[in-house]
Amino acid sequence: MKKIAYIIMYVFVLMSCSKDHDDVVQTLATYMEGEAFEMGAVIACAASDKDSGNILTFYYPEKGASDIRYYETSGHQVDANAFSNYTRVLLNNAPFFNGYLGKFTQRASKEKWIIITFELDGEIKISNPIRSKQISKPTVWNNEVAINQSQSGMPDFMWQDNPVGDNAIYFQVLSDENNNLLSGTYTYENRFQYYNTSNVVLNVTTESPPVLILNENYNFTLMDISLDNWVNWVNWVNWVIQKPFISE
Repeated sequence: MKKIAYIIMYVFVLMSCSKDHDDVVQTLATYMEGEAFEMGAVIACAASDKDSGNILTFYYPEKGASDIRYYETSGHQVDANAFSNYTRVLLNNAPFFNGYLGKFTQRASKEKWIIITFELDGEIKISNPIRSKQISKPTVWNNEVAINQSQSGMPDFMWQDNPVGDNAIYFQVLSDENNNLLSGTYTYENRFQYYNTSNVVLNVTTESPPVLILNENYNFTLMDISLDNWVNWVNWVNWVIQKPFISE
């Protein structure tokens, strides 16, 4: 009887270890097996850090999202649409813009494809594949944006359009000096006015944006994103614009 109990305990330990191991090395294909899922349902993109060169993967977690995961391929020369090529990597999930967005940071010596997932409303929500280019096209951070404040409380931002035609969309964030997101929008045009949504094609702002306070400090962040969801390149380099300004 005691021998049988030992055998049962041994099998239980093996099963537990196996499950833990599967959780670490599980591919996206096995995670999705038998589950309802929606492709392209997670808004996400990636850039390279301006100091370390690490891959920064940003995503928008919808309200109620749970079990947020980061998957990547072993390199970029694989089929980006084959979910069996993606392995889960356990990374620190850090808040961005004080939690309005999320951010994964990955130190990587090779370029790869990345997918972000989370669970919501009984489905696995999956981002489109993101092609990291931290080596071939590292992101450049600058503040080259013009701000017209002739209309009080509604600053108008303009920047150079991608001259080589690789841009797919622009993502703009206006935040206060405490890094709280006030508005998050996407445009095809190289212009955005707070808060004029006439040219906005996607809006992740969930509440009405507040009125800007005269003489207060604010920040404008712009990401130029390519078709493969990498922060895009201009004049053979990539760019992210961050611009502080005082409301007039």
